[in-house]
Amino acid sequence: MKGSDKIPVARLGRTVGLRGEMRLGLLTDFPEQFKKGARFMSDRGDLVVSAYNPSRGTIRFEGIDDVDAAKPLTNAYLYTTKEAGEKACRLKEGEYFWYQIIGLAVFDGERRLGEVKDIERLAGTDYLVVSTDPKLVEGGAAKSFLIPYIDRYIGDVDLKAGRLEAPGAGAILEAS
Repeated sequence: MKGSDKIPVARLGRTVGLRGEMRLGLLTDFPEQFKKGARFMSDRGDLVVSAYNPSRGTIRFEGIDDVDAAKPLTNAYLYTTKEAGEKACRLKEGEYFWYQIIGLAVFDGERRLGEVKDIERLAGTDYLVVSTDPKLVEGGAAKSFLIPYIDRYIGDVDLKAGRLEAPGAGAILEAS
């Protein structure tokens, strides 16, 4: 697996039990990709899933069979590639990968508000981190602001045009 287009999908937490299981902090909406035999990159080497228990939120890797072998992986991030992620995860109509949303221009009607620079998950809700358009910043607007990724604020997403319609987001910017 090449590391050129690394997409973070999880973060490993503390060890659980004595057999090398670890807590898995998901950074993806697609936990089905953590099936047995799935390969992920990490800053501590490639890892292959030997078992995943979604109800307990735990994962084990091949060759990691005890707590001492698992502990050095604590806080490591797991990454996949765009290609592997798209192959493992089937999106429904109107669903997108984060990397498809990051970089889109944000509009409230015809008013360009800025560009999506990142996405953060806070208290179970995804928020678009928007870098405000420089013209609006010159006019006194905040340099960046957050838009909750909920139906009220997310309208049409046009990947080909590089545009995300966010009705009402102008009011969020003004209140920031």
